[in-house]
Amino acid sequence: MFIETDVTPNPATLKFLPGREVLGQGSADFDSADAAAASPLAEALFALPGVVRVFLGADFVSVTRNDGTEWTSLKPQVLGAIMEHYLSGRPVMAGAQAEVDEDVDPADREIADQIKELLDMRVRPAVAGDGGDIVFRGFRDGIVSLHMQGACSGCPSSTATLKMGIENLLKHYVPEVKSVRQVMA
Repeated sequence: MFIETDVTPNPATLKFLPGREVLGQGSADFDSADAAAASPLAEALFALPGVVRVFLGADFVSVTRNDGTEWTSLKPQVLGAIMEHYLSGRPVMAGAQAEVDEDVDPADREIADQIKELLDMRVRPAVAGDGGDIVFRGFRDGIVSLHMQGACSGCPSSTATLKMGIENLLKHYVPEVKSVRQVMA
């Protein structure tokens, strides 16, 4: 098994591509070892010293290290844990993933669907390329609420991406959008 490694805009996060499906559809973001109980793969990665976040995408795994850990020592351990997981035949997720709650005024459902389609077609593929994801959380009073995951969470350039990139794109295509804000969890 050959696992590619790719850098992300977040220096604390590396993207690992195992050459096979990870989640296929959707994503899962784990910000603690306790949260990782839903994923045997994430649990194995959190067992490594220095891992503080694990993000599972369609075909990649992003791992975030703490400030006191260097990639030179952690990267081989992450590669080993991912390889061992796939060779074991265990599932990536232990159960069904929970649905994400969305805060949308029923009168704005059509606008929210437009926003989600734009995010899915134009934003999420680019963000996945950087080892993260952006999840739609709501649309009220012209404000789009988004949750940043994986390498995007805590990335120094995430605020610029959110405001300059995504907000401008959504305003251009959906005149009802006034602003975009980041929400946690």
